[in-house]
Amino acid sequence: MSLSSSPTRRSLIKSVGLAPVLNSIGTVAQTDARPLIVDCQSHLFFPEVLEMMRRRKTEPLVYDQGGTVFLKMGGWLRKVPEHYSSVPAKLAVMDAAGIEMTLLSTNDPGPEWFGNDGPAVARLIHDSLAEVVAAHPARFRGLCVLPMQNESAAGAELDRCVKKLGFKGVLLYTNLAGAWCDEPQFHWLYARAEELGVPILLHPAKPMTTDQVGGYELTSTLGNMFENTIALARIIASGLLDRHPRLKLVCPHLGGTLPYICGRMDHQLHVLKRGPQNLLRKPSEYLRSIYMDLVSPLPEAMRFALDFTSEERLLFSSDHPWVQPGEILAPLRSLKLSAGTEARLLGGNARELFQI
Repeated sequence: MSLSSSPTRRSLIKSVGLAPVLNSIGTVAQTDARPLIVDCQSHLFFPEVLEMMRRRKTEPLVYDQGGTVFLKMGGWLRKVPEHYSSVPAKLAVMDAAGIEMTLLSTNDPGPEWFGNDGPAVARLIHDSLAEVVAAHPARFRGLCVLPMQNESAAGAELDRCVKKLGFKGVLLYTNLAGAWCDEPQFHWLYARAEELGVPILLHPAKPMTTDQVGGYELTSTLGNMFENTIALARIIASGLLDRHPRLKLVCPHLGGTLPYICGRMDHQLHVLKRGPQNLLRKPSEYLRSIYMDLVSPLPEAMRFALDFTSEERLLFSSDHPWVQPGEILAPLRSLKLSAGTEARLLGGNARELFQI
């Protein structure tokens, strides 16, 4: 049965406004014999969490205006359409794109923005996510977000998520309420993730450069990409990857801009002797050892990433609901990669990395 042939699904598509998206990619799952896909970065706003923020008097908070839900964090105001918190809507998009399984996470604000309430917020997020995974065990796996302002609570929640709830990794924001994720108070997480064998996936939060890139609505275009770039460069320069050589680290969006400028970082550290001089390798060598996801809808960028690193280090992700899966799949498939390489990028690498 095709995606749109079921009356229930026709009603769903109409109610959440997915028809234009699914019309463009709706035949993928039916006519394409390509490998099924694992999506490593996809997000959901949980109704319970939105309702909690709706009751808050201080930011971050949610409010309704003119039939639209808004999420407010200072000057950063975002709309949250109904389908951003709809599991059936996400499953419909997955089916249309041929996505077999999604590694699902919330999106910011993370627990670090809620002060002393952070541990309780993390538990609410994870309990909500665990319910979705339990209801659809063949389609979803979970990634946790931790209350990093409270090390003991974050450590306990990490253990609960991995050992009890079966989550497959940690989504770590590039900055944690204004503190970069490589700062000393967060080093315990890298050690613990290495010990547990679970990947850490970086993800941009409310950008530290929000004020600088807010003009012309360039926050997502520039702010998020600079977040990835700065956070990853700081992790490399900090020596964390030397201290934790078995750490599984994933950077989204093809590493921000760092793959394109890491030659300059090599030159600064190794030729001009600026910055830390205790690293065991060149920055570009560390960068080639991490994983990157393919959320950058430009085939030339994907080709560069493949040439820069290797087919073993790239992962398909959609960044849904902010990006539709077809906007990543189409440029990837335009590269005409070998069947083996495409299978690795679309799902094989993810299955190995996340032990699915």
